[in-house]
Amino acid sequence: MSEKKPLLGFVDKVPSGTAPGNSGKTHCPSCMGLFKAPRLLPCLLTVCTTCLEQLEPFCIVDTRRGDSDTSSKGSIFQELKPHGLQPQIGILCPPLIWCRTGMRQKKTTYHTMVDLKDLKGYSQIGKAILCPTHPAEELRLFCELCDQPVCRDCVVGEHRDHPCDFTSNVIHKHGDSVRELLRGTQPHLDALEEALQQIKETNSALQQRVEAVAADVRTFSEGYIKAIEEHRDKLLKQLEDIRVQKENSLQLQKAQLEQLLADMRTGVEFTEYLLTSGSDLEILLTKGVVVERLTKLNQVEYSAHPRVNNKICFSPQEKAGQCRGYEVYGAINTKEVDPAKCVLQGEDLHRAREKQTASFTLLCKDAAGEAMGRGGDNIQVAVVPKDKKDSLVRTMVQDNKDGTYCVSYIPKEPGIYTVLVCVKEQHVQGSPFTVTVRKRHRSHQGMFHCCTFCSSGGQKTARCACGGTMPGGFLGCGHGHKGHPGRPHWSCCGKFTEKSECTWTGGQSTARSLLRTVAL
Repeated sequence: MSEKKPLLGFVDKVPSGTAPGNSGKTHCPSCMGLFKAPRLLPCLLTVCTTCLEQLEPFCIVDTRRGDSDTSSKGSIFQELKPHGLQPQIGILCPPLIWCRTGMRQKKTTYHTMVDLKDLKGYSQIGKAILCPTHPAEELRLFCELCDQPVCRDCVVGEHRDHPCDFTSNVIHKHGDSVRELLRGTQPHLDALEEALQQIKETNSALQQRVEAVAADVRTFSEGYIKAIEEHRDKLLKQLEDIRVQKENSLQLQKAQLEQLLADMRTGVEFTEYLLTSGSDLEILLTKGVVVERLTKLNQVEYSAHPRVNNKICFSPQEKAGQCRGYEVYGAINTKEVDPAKCVLQGEDLHRAREKQTASFTLLCKDAAGEAMGRGGDNIQVAVVPKDKKDSLVRTMVQDNKDGTYCVSYIPKEPGIYTVLVCVKEQHVQGSPFTVTVRKRHRSHQGMFHCCTFCSSGGQKTARCACGGTMPGGFLGCGHGHKGHPGRPHWSCCGKFTEKSECTWTGGQSTARSLLRTVAL
């Protein structure tokens, strides 16, 4: 929305020789451009409608009086008539300007413009308010039906037969209604002020809370950064210690090998010189010493390979405990997995069921037989059917991040399978191995009960695969009687383990009697 502006200085902007109210004027005194939908002010000043809409209202100018005085100030807008049409009543004059003129159209060239600051102390008390329809009459009456002030001529004219009374007689009633409405409005003012105060307080509390949380974030971040920097320094110190340790070991091995090499060269050179330059007697005299020396040198044990290696790795995902109260990650490891030391564990290593998940665990160890304690190794697993070597079974390897790996697969058919497990393309201990895949687990068709007598409610025809019987014509088992196993069992196969595979292989008639027990 454009900012409202006063009409101050309009007269000064009018081109010389042109009266503000002259109908022949073509330029707006506000924007100095050609008129766009011009409007005529009560003082006969013409402005564009767009420029007029940017002005703020201040007073109502009476256009009906013959002198140069203005009417009382107000705050009611009347519709401004298009240029050339006489308005019924004046419009609100622009702020900061009080145009003191009347309807003297021939004299409006010399309007007197008075600044608002010069009107301080100006009072309209005692000034009569004239009727806009009958300029010669004052507004002394009030029409209850039309709810507006009227004059005597209005009462006998368009307001004939309307309930009218003097303003002094009705002011108390209308004033009281306005006061009542004011009293009803006052609580809203208080509520709005309270709401604004709450918003202000909430906003203040919000700012304080944001600052407090921001401080917590900074404190946490700074502490975390310090913890990470401290952990970094520890890792670098650990790495430096590993370097020094490995270098010392290499230097020691180097010194030992150099000393052994020097001793051997000396022995070899002396022996060669003796054999080529010594006399027969000299060779025989020194033979014992030379042989003993060379024998001892040949018996010295030494490693043809460095005792240490450069296997140092950083595991960023490995948990490293806490530092300054923060959980940190990242560890330096020097262990190297040794496939020959790795171990396979699990109940499903050599047996599985068709269409059921079989799994086992691979435990990785280093050359010293110690658990690696970390993951990240390259594990390859293959499950191959014996009769269909070109058809591999899909396998899954889950890294537990602690040096163990869970291997699982689902064989589609029963048979013999070969399982190969490799680390760094080398077979681990026990690989490859065979797995016998049997048919799918058979579920029990009977009941896991104490005896047929209880489970059937005492029916004589109920049977059980345990083979127990009761006297009195009962075909099934009962507590303490012949054949009763003495503990809960399956009625279909007689097994004592509740979670087991059913092994019932009875005939058709026997199956029918056992199934009857199940139905019960």
